[in-house]
Amino acid sequence: MAGSTRLVDLVQSRLDGFLAEQGAALSQISPDLEIIDQSARELLAGGKRFRALFCYWGWRSIAALADDAWAADDIGETALDPIVSVASALEIFHAAALVHDDIMDNSDLRRGRPSLHRRFETAHREQGWSGSGRQFGDASALLVGDLLLAWSDELFEAGAALARNPDAAAAARAQFSLMRTEVTVGQYLDMLEETSWRTRPETELLPRAHRVIVYKSAKYSVEAPLTIGASLAEASLPQLAALRAFGLPLGVAFQLRDDLLGVFGDPTVTGKPAGDDLREGKRTVLVTLARQKLPASAARLFDELLGDDDLDEQQIGMLQTAVRDSGAVEQVERIIAHNVATATAALDDAPLARSARDELGALADAVTQRAS
Repeated sequence: MAGSTRLVDLVQSRLDGFLAEQGAALSQISPDLEIIDQSARELLAGGKRFRALFCYWGWRSIAALADDAWAADDIGETALDPIVSVASALEIFHAAALVHDDIMDNSDLRRGRPSLHRRFETAHREQGWSGSGRQFGDASALLVGDLLLAWSDELFEAGAALARNPDAAAAARAQFSLMRTEVTVGQYLDMLEETSWRTRPETELLPRAHRVIVYKSAKYSVEAPLTIGASLAEASLPQLAALRAFGLPLGVAFQLRDDLLGVFGDPTVTGKPAGDDLREGKRTVLVTLARQKLPASAARLFDELLGDDDLDEQQIGMLQTAVRDSGAVEQVERIIAHNVATATAALDDAPLARSARDELGALADAVTQRAS
């Protein structure tokens, strides 16, 4: 994992340098923008860097086949500049998505700290400004999220411009654009399910929940970073197909683990309140399976409570017990295991560098066995 550790360090260094440049530009405009500078730095400080890592190992899986020099963990930093910049751009995009997601979900916390819209709302209240603090907080965070999206484009283009092959850079850019479209419409589909599920036939709820997983998370978290990195390394169509065969099922497993953590995760580890997905009314695969398995009377009570912002700890406990007793947790665990097995099997004879396949297998374990 030496290559992964080094990549994480290089990404953090690239982000720190890029944000320092952006912060200097903001300070030239107005000292009132300091809160934006600080917020961006905090959002992008540390983290698991899964998307950056998948992007990097997607790149290495192709590059190491083309040139033995790319297979070594001590590749010069200059040679790594294109992929480090592109991987860092994915992390900025992810930060933007989290900001927007927290606004839509009305989340109070992110990684144990006040979410960005709550931070602006608090500043409004403490300064005694006029108008609605909540509206100011939501609007301010929305703008910061948009700014981060613009910055992710800027850093991506900087990396793509350094690529050895302009056609490969264009292919990576096309994958990046596709990812942005898919995750945005996936976010809409997620929001739609929370509000429209009562109007849908019961038989449609599970496939609709699965569709949300695919487009909101699975492609964006694993598949797209892999294909973006691989495209930058001039991947062939069969190589891209192999990475997708690995990435999509692993991405589904990744999100299913996230759904379990959203209901049962330890808040001291996840940085979000216990049962947060239950308060938000997330119509996940886990919740959908639980509803299908519950007796009709229990399902009605479950539906009545799910999505109530004011759920207390006792009510959260009741919902957690209902999900657990329904057998849905065990079923989701089986689905996760099946998807991980499908993903790792896709690597067996894939036309990818062996060293990269080993690292991707290790990443598959890391993203699906995590506690936060």
